[in-house]
Amino acid sequence: MSVRLVEHASAFLERRSSRRGFLVKSALVGSAMTVAPLDFVLRPGSAYAAVCRCGNPACGCGSACCDGYTEFCCTIHGSNTCPPGTFAGGWWKADGSSYCAGPRYYIDCHGECQCEACQPGGPAMCPQCDGLDCGCAGGHCGNRVSGCVTFRYGQCHQEIACAGRIACRVVTCTPAYLVDNACTATSMTDDFTAQHNAPCLQAPPRVVRAYGSATGLHGELWVCGPDGGVFAYGGTFVGSMAGRALNAPIVAIAGAPDGLGYWLVASDGGVFGFGSAAYHGSMGGEQLNAPIVAMAGAPDGLGYWLVASDGGVFGFGSARFFGSRSGQALSALAAGLVPTASGQGYWLWGQDGSVYAFGDAPFLGSYGGLAPAQRALPGGGVDAFYAMTARAAGYTLWAIAPLGPPPNVHSYAFGI
Repeated sequence: MSVRLVEHASAFLERRSSRRGFLVKSALVGSAMTVAPLDFVLRPGSAYAAVCRCGNPACGCGSACCDGYTEFCCTIHGSNTCPPGTFAGGWWKADGSSYCAGPRYYIDCHGECQCEACQPGGPAMCPQCDGLDCGCAGGHCGNRVSGCVTFRYGQCHQEIACAGRIACRVVTCTPAYLVDNACTATSMTDDFTAQHNAPCLQAPPRVVRAYGSATGLHGELWVCGPDGGVFAYGGTFVGSMAGRALNAPIVAIAGAPDGLGYWLVASDGGVFGFGSAAYHGSMGGEQLNAPIVAMAGAPDGLGYWLVASDGGVFGFGSARFFGSRSGQALSALAAGLVPTASGQGYWLWGQDGSVYAFGDAPFLGSYGGLAPAQRALPGGGVDAFYAMTARAAGYTLWAIAPLGPPPNVHSYAFGI
């Protein structure tokens, strides 16, 4: 490989991108020249494209999983924040993005080291024990990688000397050092990322709540935690996932109609049944475009629906599929599903009080359709809505305003 050729290629990248600095560009050019020298020199594009290192060898070089960048946190976890077990390790900005009035800012969320890999004077990265698996996010070639990139900008949380691989990216129009005060204002730039996007970035952020809850027909209440622990109030405790290994955190619980059992669901779609709540299938191990955030039992107790944050709906057992909002615009991320009494339809509701009707479920209104004087919740109601209940001839949305304690509860009834 010609040294002069590498120098010219390095200069080309220096003019086009500053993401990793000249040393990283030189390393990439070296890799690109080794793998595909003529393609890299004769065709426009970056060294990332020439190297084409995919999170899954079955993906084509033109797919997102092969472009060298990491997937957004909201695509994987439903929230545009660093997930538990990670920390903000550094940031960069991109000018010319159509999604912000000024620069757009990207924060890398790194896995936390689970071993003593980084001793004084030792390596600064711990890919061997960061708890991450390298691959296309969600197993989908259309998603960028997660847990594959071993690189740290280093302007954030400098008190953490050792970092794992990049799990995902957070994106904001606010300068990163204002989003996380543990970040310095030292700036890096990569304008190639200016138009990187995912639908969840335009949706209002999802508040990750501490507990999921479910009620029974006879006043039972069950509460579940992310670790799979279940707490019964007025109902029967018939088991939990506490203390067991989970592939993903538990996000919701649904009670069986007879009050003698319940289901738990994890964000990856895994389902666990206890008591009279029989297992009818799950999305665990399947490709998901967005994480699961809720579930609801069928009225006959012989099935259930799972709901993803993008409005996707999955039916199992007697719970038939009547439609979803997957792939369509949402005013806020989906939050839950309520079936009709017949089980032949359901209402899908969002975190801002939006309502979508399917099957024999009639649309009777939503929070956004109320008169302006009735819409008194801050932020248009985003993240204020916690529940929806069905009545004989209508339904009610329940919101808790971020004021208190005690909680300031609002109810909005639709129908007769």
